[in-house]
Amino acid sequence: MDAQFAIVGRDFAISVTDTGVSRSIVKMKHNQDKSWQLTPYTIMTVTGEPGDIEMFSEYIQSNIKLYSVRNAQDLTPKEIANFIRGELAEALRSRNAFSVNLLVTGFDKVTGEASLYRIDYLASMAKVPFGSHATPSFILYSVLDREYTPDITLEQGLEIVKKCIAALKTRFVVDMPEFTVKVVDAQGTRSIDIVQV
Repeated sequence: MDAQFAIVGRDFAISVTDTGVSRSIVKMKHNQDKSWQLTPYTIMTVTGEPGDIEMFSEYIQSNIKLYSVRNAQDLTPKEIANFIRGELAEALRSRNAFSVNLLVTGFDKVTGEASLYRIDYLASMAKVPFGSHATPSFILYSVLDREYTPDITLEQGLEIVKKCIAALKTRFVVDMPEFTVKVVDAQGTRSIDIVQV
């Protein structure tokens, strides 16, 4: 049972994932970072089948790094999201489809804008101001719809994250004690301890 969500402000994006790994009724890990660093200014979070998550994420991460090395420049978040969507669409048309849902958050240094792309296992993609995947989305979207405004500051965004986590702890049937919170902005990507916010 995974929880992932993200929010975009004027010049930043916040990506949040839970840290638990479970299978059926067994908790196997409680400190897993479920985000993948694609460039210094872009991260991807993935939910779905564990084997597909690992294989697809490593494939995407390796190809993004290969592009950066070959061309001496990083892809923008929009270019990365389009590449991912294309790879998912191609796999979907073969017998090797991946059961993964992704959120790609990033900051474009050229335009000075942060962005969030929501991509599902059927290779549909949308640029959204906030997004979530998996079962906890039913709870998270109610908080995000109510609290989000396009001109939020980083501090307001972190307050929304706190409210989302509080809603999950209160209303969701599965206990998710810890979360990884990452911010992407003009300074790059950094982790934030939500307790210190």
